[in-house]
Amino acid sequence: MKTAKALQAATGSIWSVNRKQIEAESELIMHLARPSDIAWLDRDHSILAFNERVFDWALRPEVPLLERLRYLCIVSSNLDEFFEVRVADHIEAARDGVEDDELSVQSLRRLADTAHTLVQRQYELYNKVLLPALLDQGIQIVSHGKRNAGQRRWVKEYFDREVRPLLTPVALDPAHPFPQVANKSLNFIVRLEGEDAFGNSNEIAIVKVPRVLPRFVRLPDSLSGGKGKIGVVSLSSMIRAHLAEMFIGRQVLEFFQFRVTRHSDLAVTEGEMQNLRTALRKGLQHRHFGKATRIEVSSGTSEPIAKLLLAEFNLPPEAMFRVEGPVNLVRLNQVVDLVGDNRPQLLFPRWIPQWPRSLKNSDNLFARIRQKDVVIHQPFESFDAVVEFLRQAVKDPDVLAIKQTVYRTGPDSVMMELLREAVRKGKEVTAVVELKARFDEEANINWAETLESIGVQVVYGIVGLKTHGKMLLVTRRETRGLKRYGHLSTGNYNPKTAKIYTDLSYLTANEALTADMDAVFTLLASQAQLPRLNRLLVAPFSLQSTMMAHIAGAQAAAQAGHSARIVVKTNALTDWKLAEALHRAAQEGVQVDLIIRAACVLPAVNETAKGGAIRIRSIVGRFLEHTRVFFFKYGEEEHLYLSSADWMNRNMTRRIELGWPVTDPSLRQRIIDECLVSYLMDDQDAWVLLENGTYRRLDGDNVGASAQQMLAHYYSAQPTTRQAPRSKNSVAKIIKSTTSKRK
Repeated sequence: MKTAKALQAATGSIWSVNRKQIEAESELIMHLARPSDIAWLDRDHSILAFNERVFDWALRPEVPLLERLRYLCIVSSNLDEFFEVRVADHIEAARDGVEDDELSVQSLRRLADTAHTLVQRQYELYNKVLLPALLDQGIQIVSHGKRNAGQRRWVKEYFDREVRPLLTPVALDPAHPFPQVANKSLNFIVRLEGEDAFGNSNEIAIVKVPRVLPRFVRLPDSLSGGKGKIGVVSLSSMIRAHLAEMFIGRQVLEFFQFRVTRHSDLAVTEGEMQNLRTALRKGLQHRHFGKATRIEVSSGTSEPIAKLLLAEFNLPPEAMFRVEGPVNLVRLNQVVDLVGDNRPQLLFPRWIPQWPRSLKNSDNLFARIRQKDVVIHQPFESFDAVVEFLRQAVKDPDVLAIKQTVYRTGPDSVMMELLREAVRKGKEVTAVVELKARFDEEANINWAETLESIGVQVVYGIVGLKTHGKMLLVTRRETRGLKRYGHLSTGNYNPKTAKIYTDLSYLTANEALTADMDAVFTLLASQAQLPRLNRLLVAPFSLQSTMMAHIAGAQAAAQAGHSARIVVKTNALTDWKLAEALHRAAQEGVQVDLIIRAACVLPAVNETAKGGAIRIRSIVGRFLEHTRVFFFKYGEEEHLYLSSADWMNRNMTRRIELGWPVTDPSLRQRIIDECLVSYLMDDQDAWVLLENGTYRRLDGDNVGASAQQMLAHYYSAQPTTRQAPRSKNSVAKIIKSTTSKRK
């Protein structure tokens, strides 16, 4: 097996590339034409196809009812982000008459057709299946027309007390132009008849609904229709019922809900500013009012009103979505929260992450990590162990310094509170806070200001590059001198998402690896040249080139007649360079298996002339697949890496990302078995990409195994039986099956 140093030497001068070279090469890669001899898949359509796979969970009758509603909300939330991030360029290109391979009038129409079809299916499911099913369970979203007298009185009182004081209708005239409508906010457009108090006959009024108001309210049990029944009222139906009361002396002819989605990627020219935090803070103020990319309206919206809205927001007809129901399905999450405690049978059984087996009976985590590296498989094993690692570091008087990257921790973070406590105990604390983490900018700015105010050394990483790598480094005084302990992760330092995302945490006291981590922290703080590293791979310096070197090694082995295998598990594959390398390797006989959750631009290839293949699958289950694992086996060599990076151009060239090898045989085999083999054998939650570019769901085609269910069973088993779980979905059975097939 090649050593890390030998591999570094094979990749040339990648370790001394400076930032200007990186930026120049990144810009060049972004503008390189894709190889024309490969039938690339469209990235944006691939994202929408992923959401169709998520939507399939909402369709399944075997999924608990409230969870089906939650999946419906997840799809809507994903579509919101899609229109906030991916659609503005398509609209701009269509408006300017651009005819490009990816951006044109036709590309916008194709995306719009796919999105419209998905949204139509969502509302059909909501209206024809989920609402009747909820009613069968004694849960009713009570519309105005179905309320009895007692319910109407209660709604009237609630509206007058909680809602009406926060509403300010704006009638449009030369002195009152169309008001600024915030991104994804609920609004009503009203057409009026008659004159106002000043004798004007302005016809159109807008009612903006504040975000602070809950979108659903639970009726008192006494008004819910009987014992055990639950009644819920939507805010929009309350406003509709009492809208006329806000226009005294005038007649409301018609009114409709609408919701605008806006481009929300913050654009700041970092090279032309003195303070990134201040610039982002100002940018956040304008995020809610970026260029419109979509408008959702009630299905019955009249044509004149529809044209008025399209003209006001400068949108083409393709960007208007007429919906049969609430214009924001995401807010139905509140219904799940309101009724879930009373209907636990309509939810998934609660999953309680297990304390990591490798840390069992280890009160002193530092002593345990000194013995051997530790892998924690989340959410099957608990992220609390990582929090405990930091907590012990904070309380230990021999710990002198703590350094941590902060990407997505959430607004209420126990780990950030522990860093504050560490400062109070006199420890040196450094936090690398990534202010540009999309949609978490405000939380991260607030944490940066809070930490800085109490003496934490806060740095914001490298100008032009997001710091996406996740690492925590503890320096401790011990008998033989200072000793470092590190934590690396494929996921974020967010205890909430750690319960629903699959990720791997890696705890180590390896001197070479922790020294590399310290060197990266120095790079982020001082922007000094990165020295030659021992084991850690860092984007944009060495991660992509090392992956390319391994793909090339596999290709060379196949050309020489040796077996060659590549297995990659990541969230997305949109980096043309890596994708092309995989395609070329398969043409030469390499067996390529890709477990890609979401966007994938590389087409599947059943078998090449030289016996290679590209098999691509997507796992969509109860937990969000987030683990990044890269495996290469060719000739006598075998390499396994964990990483914070997806195989996307931005991760490889425009972010600080980390990858690290797993060399311990038992840990490596465990990761292969749990994160690769089990997912390649999954035929319950898996979708396979066909050569025609569409996905087909496997439905128990072979062994009826769900990797996530199997792992949950495996980790929840008692210590006496967890070594060999007997469920048909067990790790042991899948590994045995895979081994026999290989033989």
